[in-house]
Amino acid sequence: MTRVDNLDPDNNSWHWLAADLRVWRLERNLSQADIGRICGVDNSRVANWESAGAKMPQKHAETLDRVWKTRGHFARLRRLAESAHDPNWFDQYTQYEERADAVCAYSALVIHALFQTEDYARALIEGAQVVDDVEGTLASRMARRRILDSPDAPDLRLFVRQSVLEDPVGGPDVMRGQLAHLLELSHRKGVVVRALAKAKATHAGVDGSFTLLRSEQVEHAWSPAVNGGRLVTDPAKVKDYRLRWDLIGHDALSRDSTRSLLRDLMEAMK
Repeated sequence: MTRVDNLDPDNNSWHWLAADLRVWRLERNLSQADIGRICGVDNSRVANWESAGAKMPQKHAETLDRVWKTRGHFARLRRLAESAHDPNWFDQYTQYEERADAVCAYSALVIHALFQTEDYARALIEGAQVVDDVEGTLASRMARRRILDSPDAPDLRLFVRQSVLEDPVGGPDVMRGQLAHLLELSHRKGVVVRALAKAKATHAGVDGSFTLLRSEQVEHAWSPAVNGGRLVTDPAKVKDYRLRWDLIGHDALSRDSTRSLLRDLMEAMK
C-alpha cells in the first residue's frame, strides 16, 4: 500500500488537498514533473504534496488555480487546511526538530524542552497534574535532547524571559541546576542563550512562546498551546515569526550579560 492509499480526505483537510491535486493532475494527463515545472519545484516535492508528506505552500496552490482556471479551489482548500486543527502537529514538529539545521526558540513561560534538565522537566510534568504516564512523558522529552550531542547537532538559539529564569520550578536546588545547565550550554559551539530583562516589559514576544526550525533552507514555525499547538508551514506566515524573532533579538541582553544574569540568579537561589 502506498502513502497515497493511506490518505483520509474525509477527515483530514491536508489529505483532501493532496487527493484533489492527484485527481486533477491525472484528469489532465500530467505527470508530477509537469506539475513541478508549473510550480517551479522538482517532481519529488510534488510527490510529497500528493502523499501529504509535505504541505503545498499557498503560492503554489494559487498558481495551479490560475493555470487550471479552477476559480480558487486549491487556494481555498489550502487556507482551510491551514486553519483547521491537526492532532498530529506535535508529532510532525518533533520530526522537523530532529532533522533541523537550526532551532530558534523563544521561551515566554518555561524553558524550551531542548534546554531542560531532567529534574526541571519532571517538576513541570508532575506539577501540571494532567499526565498519567509521567515517566513515559519525561523519557520522550529527554530523548529529544539527543540532537544536542549529535555530530550533526543543529545551531541552537534561545531567547528567554528573565521571569522564566527566576521561577523556582521544582524548588531552588532544581532551578539552580537548570540555570547551571543553561550556563554550560551557552559556552558550547553553535549555542546561543540570551535573556530578555524584566525592564523590557513590552516586546515582540509578549504574545507567547514559539520556535523556528530550519532544515535545508526551509523554515517551519511552532506555537505551543494547551492541549497541543500549531505547526505553521506557509512561508508567508513563517516570515512573520522570523520578523518577530529578529525584533526580540534587538531587545535581548548580550550573551555575556545573560551569563552574568544566570550566575547572579544561581547565587540568589543558594
